[in-house]
Amino acid sequence: MRLDLYDNSDFDRGAGPVKEALWMLCKGLFFLNAFPWPSSLRVFLLRLFGARVGQQVVIRAGVNISFPWRFTAGDHVWIGEEVYILCLARVTLGSQVCLSQRAFLCTGSHDWRRENFDLQVRPITVENEVWIAAQAFVGPGVCIGRGSVVGAGTVLLKTLLPHSLAKGNPAQVSAKPGVS
Repeated sequence: MRLDLYDNSDFDRGAGPVKEALWMLCKGLFFLNAFPWPSSLRVFLLRLFGARVGQQVVIRAGVNISFPWRFTAGDHVWIGEEVYILCLARVTLGSQVCLSQRAFLCTGSHDWRRENFDLQVRPITVENEVWIAAQAFVGPGVCIGRGSVVGAGTVLLKTLLPHSLAKGNPAQVSAKPGVS
């Protein structure tokens, strides 16, 4: 790996520098602090910056969404304290989705096999009725199927079929108990 050869100048940030700077200011004031701003204000601000956000969405303090113009959330979504959503590519949350405290949805990585450490980005899709528990990590290109659970502290790097339970590092997958 040669970091002096790294070049991501071709990466499309999805917005101009003024919009991105305004988002960073807004995020610092209304998202990344402990003040209990109402979720309705945070949802309004996300929509103002291009996010598509459904009805009755709860966004707690400390939530970090890098590029809201690449973020979609359905209805009745709950995003817990200090959740980090790195939107280098599109992140789509269905309805009835819960992201617990400090969950990390990460759409970007690097090709460590290449000397120039190329940036690689792939979208994340979370289907309806999914719970991603505290401090879970969801990697680039992952789709989490409807009705699934990603356990606390899990590292999920592969697509999860509907009604599955993933737990551990690396994630071990099984059918969700009580589902036939």
